[in-house]
Amino acid sequence: MVALVQTVAYLGLEARAVEVQCQIAAGMPGFHLVGLPDKAVDESRQRVQAALASLGLALPPKRITINLSPADLPKEGSHYDLPIALALLAAMGVTDAEQLGDHVAVGELSLDGRIVPSPGVLLAAIHASAAGRALICPAAQGTEAGWASGIAILAAPDLISLLNHLKGIQVLAPPPPGEAVAAPPGPDLRQVKGQETAKRALEIAAAGGHNLLLCGPPGAGKSLLAACLPGILPELTAPEALEVSIVASVAGTLEDGRISRARPFRAPHHSASMAALTGGGLKVRPGEVSLAHLGVLFLDELPEFQRPVLDSLRQPLETGAVTVARANAHVTFPARVQLIAAMNPCRCGHLGDPALGCSRAPRCAADYQSRISGPLLDRIDLHVDVDPVSAADLALPPPAEGSAQVAARVAAARTRQTERLAGTGTRSNAELDGEALERFATPDEPGRKLMLQAAEAMRLTARGYTRMLRVARTVADLAGAETVARIHVAEALSYRRRAAVG
Repeated sequence: MVALVQTVAYLGLEARAVEVQCQIAAGMPGFHLVGLPDKAVDESRQRVQAALASLGLALPPKRITINLSPADLPKEGSHYDLPIALALLAAMGVTDAEQLGDHVAVGELSLDGRIVPSPGVLLAAIHASAAGRALICPAAQGTEAGWASGIAILAAPDLISLLNHLKGIQVLAPPPPGEAVAAPPGPDLRQVKGQETAKRALEIAAAGGHNLLLCGPPGAGKSLLAACLPGILPELTAPEALEVSIVASVAGTLEDGRISRARPFRAPHHSASMAALTGGGLKVRPGEVSLAHLGVLFLDELPEFQRPVLDSLRQPLETGAVTVARANAHVTFPARVQLIAAMNPCRCGHLGDPALGCSRAPRCAADYQSRISGPLLDRIDLHVDVDPVSAADLALPPPAEGSAQVAARVAAARTRQTERLAGTGTRSNAELDGEALERFATPDEPGRKLMLQAAEAMRLTARGYTRMLRVARTVADLAGAETVARIHVAEALSYRRRAAVG
């Protein structure tokens, strides 16, 4: 007899069906696991054996073979423990094999028989829902699995409780419903003294989802401005919140099944490796650019990142996805992020300041800024010089307008975009391309002439030209204008990168 239990293998944000097959046959006693298991899966033999021993069950003195089918698909992770244990128990006659056929099982086993959390349960629940099956998962992740609609969930704290439920001896309580938590309060734009140009650029970036570069001396408020961005961004819609939570589930960072409507804000240190930023590693996991999906990726001290690491962002910023290539698989993660970067104008940070002048200017600035490649800078829509704030500015009372007022204008602009782009598959102006760009972002005749003149004078690339049209469309949305006019194009062009020093 061969007992079968369904589970999944994770490839990026795709859950592929895996069938756990268990056969107990006469022969030399042994416990064999086949089907391209990695180290964590191979070690499940010891965990399963110890968990069964905690129930007072011993393995039969026969040849036990566990096959993870399809055999040519690599299996990674500890979530195979529970389906392997259930297949073995079904083959031993402890539980009903036919009853298990309607379930997908995921979960790690501890040595005392407890079922402990493992990454990716939400993705497994969505897969089970699409296949019309119930899900067996750890009790601690039942709430997380509940976000997948139309699915029966058995959230068991331990193996004995699960077996008793399957036998009808006891009934497992359904997991509590999940909750969407509010975003924690962050810095308010009222804390920013002066910097009106930078605050206007931040508003445009938030309204259209555009990338932004802040360049200025130390202490000018670049990091504070970036930290204020989440406070003016609109909340995630329900489908977007689920999309973001799936990434967090695969990464193992979704805590207690709580889903947040706040957009992700990730700020990796400049010592981050390429795998940490774009994803990868021995066991492929999403990187910072994917954990910031539909949110903000803030890179402070931009030139201090390794250049190959920064250049690895070029494709994700353009396509909204990152593909990690391995010899045995290609894994794709979503990466539709809004890049906010901050940098000093030179290594000492005081370029152009007569009191703290750079002794190596302009060579110092040229060398420092050249650490960032032109193609990456070309993908940043808004470039803003942040001037130092004087003591007189700091002594002024807080500005009358704060994040709440700016957020209202941003929300109104986003609403216009949503209505205009309905049915196109495009979320914001930053994603406009092709026919949608031509249809919605083409300026009027005076604006078109200015755009052509600026493209020639500023030597804009085709990408730069397109991105300026997107920014102009956002400026028009903030003004409540249906047509992109010359004044909107002019403001968009004022934020375009100028030639590097030297």
